[in-house]
Amino acid sequence: MSTRKASDGEERPIERREQLAEPMQAGEKPVDAWRIGTEHEKLVFKHDDKRAPSYDEEGGIRDILMSMRQFGWEPVEEGGKVIAMSGDDGTISLEPAGQLELSGAPLENLHQTCAETGRHLKQCKIVGDECGVGFLGLGMWPDKTRAELPVMPKGRYEIMMRHMPRVGTLGLDMMLRTCTIQVNLDYASEACMAQKFRTSLALQPLGTALFANSPFTEGKPNGYLSYRSHIWSDTDPARTGMLPFVFEDGFGYDRYVDYMLDVPMYFVFRDGKYIDAAGQSFRDFMKGELPALPGELPTPSDWQDHLSTAFPEVRLKSFLEMRGSDGGPWNRICAMPALWVGLLYDQSALDAAWDLVKDWSMEEREALRSAVPKLGLKAPIPGGRTLGDMAGEVLDIAHAGLAARARLDASGNDETGFLEPLREIVDSGKTPAEVLLGKYHGEWGGDVTRVYEEAF
Repeated sequence: MSTRKASDGEERPIERREQLAEPMQAGEKPVDAWRIGTEHEKLVFKHDDKRAPSYDEEGGIRDILMSMRQFGWEPVEEGGKVIAMSGDDGTISLEPAGQLELSGAPLENLHQTCAETGRHLKQCKIVGDECGVGFLGLGMWPDKTRAELPVMPKGRYEIMMRHMPRVGTLGLDMMLRTCTIQVNLDYASEACMAQKFRTSLALQPLGTALFANSPFTEGKPNGYLSYRSHIWSDTDPARTGMLPFVFEDGFGYDRYVDYMLDVPMYFVFRDGKYIDAAGQSFRDFMKGELPALPGELPTPSDWQDHLSTAFPEVRLKSFLEMRGSDGGPWNRICAMPALWVGLLYDQSALDAAWDLVKDWSMEEREALRSAVPKLGLKAPIPGGRTLGDMAGEVLDIAHAGLAARARLDASGNDETGFLEPLREIVDSGKTPAEVLLGKYHGEWGGDVTRVYEEAF
């Protein structure tokens, strides 16, 4: 989840609805300015007893963050507490139960992305050895109950945790127990954004299947390959899902603004503190009638905050966020942006990917989204095939897109090699979750704690 960035000086209030599309319009960039921003979360555990460390304890989350100063990272505080670290490689921030996230810098190519990831994980290993902790790349805690997990001192989390049980049964699991890999990508125009949004949203279930990596809950198989993905189905229906309107004729910035105005608020940030506005309406805010701040109008920062509180499978801010994938190990962190850059950053690849899915009905798209958390690559798609049958075609399109980009490293290699972990998954027919389940039922002898041997 986002770490709030302070606004520069006094902001003028938003007075016209048309201003709400400005962040999206401002995201338009020429092709040569398109960048790749990769985010990845890790579970943090103490080596001695595998528990999740608290914020304040010795060797805990605060100490982990502050130990990053040796690599040039600088602390970011909220209410006198260090909640993030800022540096040349982006931001290291905290998820609600202490999951550690790198929100990487906007980079030109996947070679840089993978180098950034490698630097970060090397730093995590050094700091982990100093603090007695390890880092686990999974989509969900494999053995922890909610009660066993700490809560980090971020004001927005306190508000969200109060609100989540009012609107769904699994929102606290989403906050406390899950991890993801995401990539943020650019667009050239409103029409470019719309095509990328539609294509990536229709194919997001494939991303979920290829990266499915959360088959355990509280020490036992949970019946899912991506339980993290299932959790989103009962978190908060007002701010999650497949967004049918994206596939309608005429979709653009204005229609997304409509959607966001219908998403209930969580909070407003004033004078360094989060004010609870959970369930209140941004439409009322625009009229100066927000119960939490009567008489006040929203600022551009308030709108930016609100844009970060919707959680659909693909999200639009001043870029598009791919949100469907479970957390995973180093090579899959690099593979995730490779998939979407290959599909979305070359026009021929984008057209070919859209051709694969453009004729699906909304009912078929929703059915696939519902089936994937349990079935993974075996989920049925229109035409009597499975997602696994189509996966090779999609990877071929992504490969062609990356080859056409022709972004070479110092050795002359293009970006296509980053797809190899996904090709291995498709060729084997087994998602990462199915590999873990095979170990659980085999060499692990039903002991899920053996998964900690997979740590970074």
